[in-house]
This record gives sequence, structure tokens and C-alpha cells, in this order.
Amino acid sequence: MEISQLIFNGLAIGSVIALGAVGLTLTLGILRLSNFGHGDLMTLGSYLTFLINRAGLNIWLAMGLGSLGTVLVMLVTEFLMWKPMRDRQASSTTLIVMSIGLALFIRNGILLIWGGNNQRYDLPLMEAMELGNLRIASDRLLVIGLTVVMIVALHLMLQRTKIGKAMRAVSDNVDLARVSGINVETVVLWTWLITGILTAYGGSLYGLIVGGLRPNMGWFMLMPMFASVILGGIGNPYGAVAGGLIIGVAQEVSIIWLGTDYKLAVALVIMVLLLLVRPQGLFKGS
Repeated sequence: MEISQLIFNGLAIGSVIALGAVGLTLTLGILRLSNFGHGDLMTLGSYLTFLINRAGLNIWLAMGLGSLGTVLVMLVTEFLMWKPMRDRQASSTTLIVMSIGLALFIRNGILLIWGGNNQRYDLPLMEAMELGNLRIASDRLLVIGLTVVMIVALHLMLQRTKIGKAMRAVSDNVDLARVSGINVETVVLWTWLITGILTAYGGSLYGLIVGGLRPNMGWFMLMPMFASVILGGIGNPYGAVAGGLIIGVAQEVSIIWLGTDYKLAVALVIMVLLLLVRPQGLFKGS
């Protein structure tokens, strides 16, 4: 396969990884939570989109409603799990174990409701455009374009709005932000809102470009997302985007030498090497 084709495919997959990684880095930077349930929440968003789409709604409207459903689930977990643990000043180890339990709960819930077979959106087949030796699939191009729009919207929110500035302040120093009069609990809720939207869209778009949904697909996306967060600097959303694109392209290009079976190992190798050489990431984190 031409390397230009692999790079294009990598940008599409990297866009999905970037959306999930931004949500993950926000929870790490602002909530100080290493959420191992993040990948399965991504899967949940895609299955909610599938459910609504199969009910007869347009796929894009289904993605919007699916993201709202994912946000609702995240807010429920906030009030039932994470807020009580923050009030008790639970250790990071306790939070990690709880997030793994949440991941298992969501994944087995999806298996119980939808079963283990692959599911597909109700969409017509779209022909790929030919550009020399490059085949540009319309769905992959839409994924890249929508990711750009969402990242630009996130940038404007973080830089131009009051809540965005509050989120950056809490990420830098939560105690100083609280003393300065910032309502930290409001920032927490906004963080879950943004994380839920990005995560659900990431899962839905991933299902769009791979042609089907699987109950464990979010779990397998978790390693590339964590690698992207570490690569870009923990708590840095722009670094997470860059990290996601780098990981996505690296995974696809590695097919030339390693085949498709070892793509996930590429993300692990990049993460380990970076932790050994530059643990703070390529960009400044919080």
C-alpha cells in the first residue's frame, strides 16, 4: 500500500484518537483522575448513536443525541462515584481501581444489551474519491473535517470564555483557583460536559470509519489515547491533539514493516520511549 494512503488513513484514525485523548487529558489535568473507563465511555457513545440511528434518525443527529446520553452517564458517575471520593480525598490508586470497575460495568452492560456481534449504522455505502494513487474515503474525510471543527471550537471556548479561563486556572492550581473565587464544582461539571461530547463523538466517528461497532473497541483505543496524552503533555489539550495525530499516523505507517497485528504495540513503544527520554511530554503539561 502507498505510504500516502497510510498517512491519510492514519490522520483519520488519529483524529478519533485525538478527540478521545483531549477528553482524557482534561480529566487528568483538571480532575486529577486517570479514568480507565474512558475508552468504554467512548464505546457507549457509539452504541447510543447506533441505537438512535437505527430508530430512523439521521446519523449526525444521532451522534448529537448519543453524546448527550454519554454526558448524562458521566454526570451520574460524577455524583455517585467521583465527587464522594474527592470529598474523602481518596488516593489515586483507589480512583484507578474504581475506573477499571466502571469500564468493566459499561462493557458488560453493552454486551448484555447488544450482544457481542458487530453492529453497523444504517448508512448507504459511499464511494471513495480517486486522487492519483490515493483513495479518499468520504467518511474518513468527514471525520477529519469534523475533528478540526470541534478542536477549533474547544480552542475558542478555552481561550475566549470565562469558563474556559476558569478551567485553565483549575488545571494549573486548584487551591489557588478556589481562593480566587472560582467555583471549582462548576468547572468539574463543565469538564464532564466537554469530555462527554468529545468522547462520544470520537467513538461514533470511529464506528463510522471502521465500518462497525464492537463492545471492546474502546478498550483497545485506551492505550493509544493514553500514549497521546503522555506524548503531548498531561493536561495539555493541544498536545493531546498533536499526540493523537502522531500516534494514528505512526500506527498506520508501521503496517509496512509490522503488519496489522502489531499496530497497538506501536503506541505502547512510543509511550514507553517517551517516558524514558522526556517524561513531561513533547509539550508543556499541567
